[in-house]
Amino acid sequence: MENKTYGDSSITILEGLEAVRKRPGMYIGSTDDRGLHHLVWEIIDNSIDEALSGYGDEITVIIGNDTSITVMDAGRGVPCGKHASGKNTMEVIYTILHAGGKFGDGGYKTSGGLHGVGGAVVNALSTRMEVTSYREGKIHHIVFENGGKIIHPVEILGDTKKTGTTVKFMPDPQIFSTTLFDYDKIKERIKENAYLIKNLKMNIIDKRTNKKETFQFERGISEYVESIDANKHPIHKVCFFEQAIDKIEVEVAMQFVDMYDEKIISFVNNVHTRDGGTHEQGFKMALTRAFNDFGRKFNLLKEKDPNLEGSDLRSGLTAIISVRVDESVLEFEGQTKGKLGTPLARQVVDQVTYDKLTDYLTNNKDLAEKIIGKAIVEYNARAAARKARTQARLDKKQKNEINLSGKLSPAGERNREINELFLVEGDSAGGSAKKGRDRRFQAILPLRGKILNIEKTGEDNALKNQEIATMIYTIGADYGDSFDIKKCNYKKIIIMTDADDDGAHIQVLLLTFFFRYMRPLIEDGRVYVALPPLFKIVKRGKKEETIYAWTNEEKEEILKHAPANTIVQRYKGLGEMNADQLWDTTMNPETRNLIRVTIDDLSDAEKQIDTLMGDDAARRRNWLESNVSFTLEDEEGE
Repeated sequence: MENKTYGDSSITILEGLEAVRKRPGMYIGSTDDRGLHHLVWEIIDNSIDEALSGYGDEITVIIGNDTSITVMDAGRGVPCGKHASGKNTMEVIYTILHAGGKFGDGGYKTSGGLHGVGGAVVNALSTRMEVTSYREGKIHHIVFENGGKIIHPVEILGDTKKTGTTVKFMPDPQIFSTTLFDYDKIKERIKENAYLIKNLKMNIIDKRTNKKETFQFERGISEYVESIDANKHPIHKVCFFEQAIDKIEVEVAMQFVDMYDEKIISFVNNVHTRDGGTHEQGFKMALTRAFNDFGRKFNLLKEKDPNLEGSDLRSGLTAIISVRVDESVLEFEGQTKGKLGTPLARQVVDQVTYDKLTDYLTNNKDLAEKIIGKAIVEYNARAAARKARTQARLDKKQKNEINLSGKLSPAGERNREINELFLVEGDSAGGSAKKGRDRRFQAILPLRGKILNIEKTGEDNALKNQEIATMIYTIGADYGDSFDIKKCNYKKIIIMTDADDDGAHIQVLLLTFFFRYMRPLIEDGRVYVALPPLFKIVKRGKKEETIYAWTNEEKEEILKHAPANTIVQRYKGLGEMNADQLWDTTMNPETRNLIRVTIDDLSDAEKQIDTLMGDDAARRRNWLESNVSFTLEDEEGE
């Protein structure tokens, strides 16, 4: 590995730090739970950059019981000498934006942090930050408070034989809506990094609960794929290949399972590229070409047959694509690093994937024939589905029949910017919702029981399901690759079910459908879950008073101050509410409580769906018992 000097002269200053506290959202996206954890990712990413460069094989993250986070690595240590600006380099790195080893020669060949702003931004948004650098035989220490003000300048605390950097920070509660760190969220992030760098040891310690875990994987992303497919039915062992060409290193692990959906998760320099990019494009093009060429060569595809489409060939595929791109050619689309834009990455990943996958298929002909056979079935099913969909679009009478069969009560106004669609469990609740709604902007679509579990069926069967066909037509934006959010008829799509096990199951079925067929709805923040109350409490007295409670705790608190003749009614379902009660508690924008459905982590969302919609009933039951609670704990509100 190339070992350039990483020292004081490697640090380049581009601009100051003043605007961060005034506009934190510009740098970390938000000041809620997501933004809070973004601070952690930035400091971890700095340590990951050292590991990617070949320095240090262990990183430890400590969640303190004082709202602090500590990240320790065994890298080279932050440079501690005098910078060209006249200041100490440690001070420069953590107080000036775009000051780091990621801009000029001599720093990092590849990196995953926010182009050098990470440490300074975290400091700006913290009440206290301490940095300790173990370097050149000395322990260097600096302390900042209240957004980057130096309290203790760099000092040498003693001698040491180790190298590395330790950063401890405390987020500012005046900036963030919460300073409560989520153990599971941080655990998943460091576990992901452990998968991406073979043999890197990642530790997490929670001093609040004394919980400790360590992650280390000898086979890297191959084990990542195995973990995703652990509760499925793989049809072969994980195929792994890697190669470096020009300034790009490529690692791919892939496996086909006996299911329909595809999962491709990609990374660039250990940063999850949620929106894909040129590396994913190169992989998909090469996979399609490799299978079609193989099919032609061995007469699995006849001369008159069209080429198989990529979406058909990727049915049942789980793949992890991890590329490491030299900083000199690294390009992202947008500020969030969600999509790789480097043209060279498409070319390199295409070449590596095609060559390696062609060799793999040649050596595993039975498997190749099975995958191609499955793709042909998928192709025929998709062709039938497309034909049926085209016919449905042309046949106005059929559209009207679908609409009527779903018993849609449309909104009075055709305003996509304010209209809401309530997906309601059952005709009884649907009746109350229709009577209680605001007819100007609220539409009601009652659903007959549980919809089809689309995780266990193909697209053609899903489209034959009347409830699914009705929802697609009602929402009006098509589905799958053809989905166009600009055509969506509603600003909010609200799932309204009973607060019981069946209601929870219907919610999950609907969310799985949206996740697979209309994911942009979720990504655009348009999907919600309504929270109906659990109890109606009537206080008897000179003047009767009705109060609603959403949790047992709320109910008990109300009863503490209620007269003895108070009546408590436990709602068994939405159908027990009359129209005005349903409006007051669950549908009125002024008084209702809604949970907005979001996707924080795509790979984690995939795992949750596998748990809830897969074949392992015991695993699903255990998850529901541990995670489903009909309270306001997860409420994001309006």
